[in-house]
Amino acid sequence: MSLPPLHVRALWLPDDTVRDIYIHGDRLGFEPIPGAQTVSTGGYALPGLVDAHCHIGIKRGAIPVENLDEARELARIDRDAGVLAIRDAGSPYPYPELEGEADLPRLIRAGRHLAPPKRYLRGVAIECTAEELPQRAAEQARSGNGWIKLVGDWIDREAGDLGPTFDDDVLKAAIDAAHAAGAKVAVHTFSEAAVAAVVKAGVDSVEHGTGLSTEMIDLMARQGTALIPTMINIATFDGIAAQADPKFPVYAEHMRQLKAGFPEVVRAAHAAGVPIFVGTDAGGGIDHGLAAEEMLLLHEQAGMSPQDILAAASWKARDWLGFGSELGDLVVFDADPRRDLRAVREPSRIILRGKIFR
Repeated sequence: MSLPPLHVRALWLPDDTVRDIYIHGDRLGFEPIPGAQTVSTGGYALPGLVDAHCHIGIKRGAIPVENLDEARELARIDRDAGVLAIRDAGSPYPYPELEGEADLPRLIRAGRHLAPPKRYLRGVAIECTAEELPQRAAEQARSGNGWIKLVGDWIDREAGDLGPTFDDDVLKAAIDAAHAAGAKVAVHTFSEAAVAAVVKAGVDSVEHGTGLSTEMIDLMARQGTALIPTMINIATFDGIAAQADPKFPVYAEHMRQLKAGFPEVVRAAHAAGVPIFVGTDAGGGIDHGLAAEEMLLLHEQAGMSPQDILAAASWKARDWLGFGSELGDLVVFDADPRRDLRAVREPSRIILRGKIFR
């Protein structure tokens, strides 16, 4: 059954203009459509929020979902917070069936995480040797729909500190293999050594990136390498450190230092022109539906302006992922989020693929 055309009159935030917005099916435009139903007047509209680092295949506690309905439930939590597009940054449970499902956010999938044995969350990654990694990267490029996810570092229990998961040349070979197979590459990195290795190797997006140096930030800006800071995740580092203190005090102190310095890292990356996008790392230890809280942390801790954050959470992120702003997605806020970013916590109207969800 075709959906009726909809009409919204609001200040369209991408161009700061009051517009009559028309949505018919899965298309959004500004040309009048006869008979369109007016569903919102006033307020501030944008083409849907994006969570660029999300895991709808992982439940709280780093437990993989067991079926498609569990993944749907998590995705709907994000949708009801105004997130209408997700880049799933690694899932132990495959769900290509959810691509294009009418009541779920648009979905970019990265396949499964790739990590060495016993160097990531139990049961989440495909564990592989250095020799296997490039082949596994090519396989995951075919399993996802545009991205793969590498684990670039994790605690090295023998060293008692964060350490790269693979040698630099192995990570580069895996990145090259994924690119040759037509996929972009996201890499989890906390440490200084790992993030330098993957940026030099031409990774497409750095996830977290707490160990970024000024040199690597400048290289990212020149290359157009994206940063997904996941500020909500980094806020958990003190708790991780406290748990690690008895056995791994060096690692614990390293994590505290990375957390303390991270707001300045993000400030420097933004000032240098590194593309920054909003991602919550929902799944595992982070609840779903917290895109607004991530946006607020980027403002309060990293000093990004509300306008830049809105772009990073909406139209620029959609363009980066290949969705664009002409699809039938819309979120409206009663208050102006450029004046008070807390407005993004309370969307007054949510339209996904031309269908009203609030």
